[in-house]
Amino acid sequence: MPVTIYHNPACGTSRNTLALIRNAGIEPTVIEYLSSPPTRQTLQTLIRDAGLTVRDALRQSGTPYAELGLADPALTEDQLLDAMLAHPILINRPFVVTPLGARLCRPSEVVLDILPSPQQGAFAKEDGELIVDASGRRVK
Repeated sequence: MPVTIYHNPACGTSRNTLALIRNAGIEPTVIEYLSSPPTRQTLQTLIRDAGLTVRDALRQSGTPYAELGLADPALTEDQLLDAMLAHPILINRPFVVTPLGARLCRPSEVVLDILPSPQQGAFAKEDGELIVDASGRRVK
C-alpha cells in the first residue's frame, strides 16, 4: 500500500513520523518538500484531505510568517497558498498520505490513525517518549 510523507529531515516531528511509518514495516515515498515543493493543486488537496484550512496548514515558527504579514485575517486562502508556494518552509509538516487518508502529523503519533499496517514493535520518539509498546500497541 502506498504511503507518502512530505518530509523535512531537520524537523524532529517529521523524523519521528517517518520512523513510525517504517516501524509499521512500510517504506514510504519521501518527498523533501523544501527542495521539491508540491504543486498548488497537490498542496490544496493535502490540506483539504487532511480536513484543514489553508491557515491551519501554515507554519509560523522559524519561517518568514511575521515578516510577510501572514497573520492578517484579510488575506485570502489563495494569497496564503501563494506565500506557501513561494516559501515552502511555511508549509507545516509532516503531511502523510495513505490509502486510509491524509493527515498533518503533529504530533507524530497522529500517523498511527492512518497507517495501513500495525506497528511491528516498540517505538519511542527521539526524546525518549514511548509511543508504542513492545507488543505494537499504542501507549497514549
